[in-house]
Amino acid sequence: MLDVNHIYCGDSRILLKEIEPDSIALSFWSPPYFLGKDYEQGISYEQWQSMLKEVITLHYNILRPGGFMVINIADILAFQDESMPRIQADNPANKKCSVTREMVLEAKRLHPDYNRDQLAEHLHCSEQTVDRRLNGNNIRGGRHSVGTHVKLVGGNLEQYAYDAGLFLYDKRIWVKDPAWANSKWTTSTLKAVSETEDLYVFWKPGSYTVNRNRLSPAEWKEWGLRQVWNIPSVRANDIHQAMFPIELAYRVIKLYTDEDDIVLDPFMGSGTTALAAIEANRQYLGIELMEQYAELACKRVKEMNCAPKLAFG
Repeated sequence: MLDVNHIYCGDSRILLKEIEPDSIALSFWSPPYFLGKDYEQGISYEQWQSMLKEVITLHYNILRPGGFMVINIADILAFQDESMPRIQADNPANKKCSVTREMVLEAKRLHPDYNRDQLAEHLHCSEQTVDRRLNGNNIRGGRHSVGTHVKLVGGNLEQYAYDAGLFLYDKRIWVKDPAWANSKWTTSTLKAVSETEDLYVFWKPGSYTVNRNRLSPAEWKEWGLRQVWNIPSVRANDIHQAMFPIELAYRVIKLYTDEDDIVLDPFMGSGTTALAAIEANRQYLGIELMEQYAELACKRVKEMNCAPKLAFG
């Protein structure tokens, strides 16, 4: 069995099987989001979903009755889909050429034998402009680029958990800083900037405690009873590409566990969940696939005057 207050380097799909059954009070984790990060390269959407399903399924055995699994994740806002029609949105404000669709159609009426290059010469514009006005496509971009749309992930998580015997108990919303870097499409579409992530709270059937003493009266009023949590994002992801703020993990841990409970993070990353658990006087157990991040997590925990142990599974 894996020891608590350790960070293990290895695959969660293997190491979760080595955790003592019915021992985990809370598993709080943020898996890869399938957004093209370095650590996601070479993984198909189907492989990503298979990984999530297996990790969720393995939680039933290790969560104690009445325990919780909280998954922090966001929908895929730009999911590439080969079957999607390749149509570029019309954006008049970005047009650098005054040629309109009506002008192109009139030129075609007057010169029905002209090809696109001849129409472009006649209208004193590029052949790309002619095609854009006629077809709504960018012949050097939009028409040849794979279309993207929003892909919801919550429904899949719910089904995987339900199949494993876990139930969706609650859902909270983390409002963070606008993710401009991940929302470049906002300049050429009507899509919104990404500003939220979801917290899906799953429950393993069994008795659990609603302990009002876990939080102060002010904490219960400000966020304990609230679905929407306003927490600033990490200012710079300079040590890991996808860090979440320690306040997010701290709230989840305080809300769903008591002191000395074991908090698991099977995607430990830079160690934020472990830091929050220590701050809240809980025990922690972490698993991280990449050695460089497992070592980073240990380093950050050590800086809190603790003595973490790194093991390899």
